[in-house]
Amino acid sequence: MRDGNARLFDLLENESEPGVRASRPLAVRLRAPLSRRKRRMARFLMNAMLASGGYPWTVIRVEDRAAYLAALDGASIDMDIGPFAKFIAERVAA
Repeated sequence: MRDGNARLFDLLENESEPGVRASRPLAVRLRAPLSRRKRRMARFLMNAMLASGGYPWTVIRVEDRAAYLAALDGASIDMDIGPFAKFIAERVAA
């Protein structure tokens, strides 16, 4: 996990676009499934990255949980982050 954290911080430091930085904490899931507590921390980091770029704090509502997890699983299983990025972008715009 330490190697993953070091890589995450390298990615965050080397990315200037807040929208892309926001996807990095959740991309850690691409390597290994996250516990509920780690998913919460990843969402917090995502929001911190979005807020650093002037985007609003984004909430994943309980009723969107199934769609959120499906998009996240699609990114990790199919290695296609597009649906996940679209899901988050829609929540940011809401």
